[in-house]
Amino acid sequence: MTRHASFVPRGVIPAVILPFTPDLEVDEPAFRRHLRHVAGTRGVAALTVNAHSMEASSLSAADQRLTMDIALDEVGDRMPLVHGVYADGSIEAARLAAQAVAQGASALLVFPPNPFTLGYRPEMVVEHFRRVADAAGDVPLIVFNYPLAIGQGYRTELIVRLAEAVPTIAAIKDWCNDPTQSAENVRVLQSLARPVNVLSAHSAWLMQSLVAGCAGLLSGSGSVIADLQADLFDAVQRADLAEAQRLAERIAPLMAVFYAAPTVDMHNRMKEALVMLGRQERVYVRPPLVSIDDDERARLRAALVASGLLAPRAQASAAG
Repeated sequence: MTRHASFVPRGVIPAVILPFTPDLEVDEPAFRRHLRHVAGTRGVAALTVNAHSMEASSLSAADQRLTMDIALDEVGDRMPLVHGVYADGSIEAARLAAQAVAQGASALLVFPPNPFTLGYRPEMVVEHFRRVADAAGDVPLIVFNYPLAIGQGYRTELIVRLAEAVPTIAAIKDWCNDPTQSAENVRVLQSLARPVNVLSAHSAWLMQSLVAGCAGLLSGSGSVIADLQADLFDAVQRADLAEAQRLAERIAPLMAVFYAAPTVDMHNRMKEALVMLGRQERVYVRPPLVSIDDDERARLRAALVASGLLAPRAQASAAG
């Protein structure tokens, strides 16, 4: 049984980053500090571990077991933990799901298998989720919905079919990257007899997606700006659109830098931002990722200043 058995995925759910040591092992003390900081942010409903933000593609099953144990020990008594299920094959995905549930995950974020980039039949998607659900028992599943253009995205009608076939599907992390489909997802999925919550991952237009009615958000940028995200979500819930717009303007400069091409560097940049803000001491990423260059660091510092998170004199000091 999970520590938070009644957890319903909604609200602000940051996906945390994973610090590494110089020899690219898990930096446990730094990870614990990061977990405490994000979990201690007012308005955060849960944390996500072992997802993109933690470089899941480079983590072994042993790494994921270790980081989940650390997270449970550090914040699991006060906050639900969503565990990513990132695997190319359904059998491995089910094994990871079972491992996470046995440790105490409150929900699972299920990524689309990479082979789907070559195309898929709907039956393949249903089978994948059935296998994960069978391994996870009654733990709720969150469907990670990618853009259709990538080949791994799911149309709204397929997500409805999934929800009918797999009753433990409780939410989607919506990164469809299409305002029309995003609005359709909210309208259709959250109106089902057994509602499926839509959690926005549209960081570039987060306010707009929340105003459309999303039940929450799940984003790696929450590892840096969980406070701004929580304030924005609260403002939208209160229908204070002037405050929501003010917060969106603060968030915008960072989103332009975090999610610039190549997008694969987004969490690399977030780690650098945490160092500039004094929340982490160093940045190491596992290959094939490599460190960003000084020009990009300068753009990142400027964005932190523009967002009001870093004072100009701190920017000058950091640049030195």
